Amino acid sequence: MKSCALLLGLSALLLSGCVATTPATAIHQPMTVRPEVRPAAAPANGSIYNVATARPLFEDRRARLVGDTLTINISERTAAAKKSDTKADRSHDMSLGVPTVAGLPFKTFQGASLAANSGMAFEGSGENTSSNNFTGTLTVTVIEVYPNGNLLVSGEKQIGLKEGEEFIRFSGVVNPITITAANTVSSTQVADARIEYKANGFLDSAQVMGWLGRFFLSFLPF
Repeated sequence: MKSCALLLGLSALLLSGCVATTPATAIHQPMTVRPEVRPAAAPANGSIYNVATARPLFEDRRARLVGDTLTINISERTAAAKKSDTKADRSHDMSLGVPTVAGLPFKTFQGASLAANSGMAFEGSGENTSSNNFTGTLTVTVIEVYPNGNLLVSGEKQIGLKEGEEFIRFSGVVNPITITAANTVSSTQVADARIEYKANGFLDSAQVMGWLGRFFLSFLPF
């Protein structure tokens, strides 16, 4: 019985290692939320009118409540370059002579001369260039409405492929003024924006160092 239990435990461990896990995220949680239930107002529900989903006649369909959806146009492009060059040079000369003086002790040092030269040179240079380009469209959900009216949004898009799954995630704070009539907003107008593009599968696992290698690498001095 003990051997059977051990085999079952090993099998479960191996199966859990083969199952693709969702990559860790720094996106605001939760990823989505359901709309809040509105309390029944004085007007009663009718055959067409519903208090829970009613909106004023002159109100557009822009997101403003928890659970409303909003389309984010992701258009992120950054470029940075840095170059530095440093040079330093230093030299020093020194000479010392001992003249012949009558009555001077340590007569063996009379007439001796001493010279010393020192020099130091340093030169260093460095250059770094980076660029990033990320475009796409993602619809997110309002998960919180701040007291000043700003909207905290968060959302995720999962794309399943035969090699694994891809995850596109976005969250941030949206000012309702920046929302267009089509209920869209550019990612460059979102505060505290967090954008992620991750994937899982055997291709991504092959590019990650194993846990045993990371263990030995953490304390090896070379």
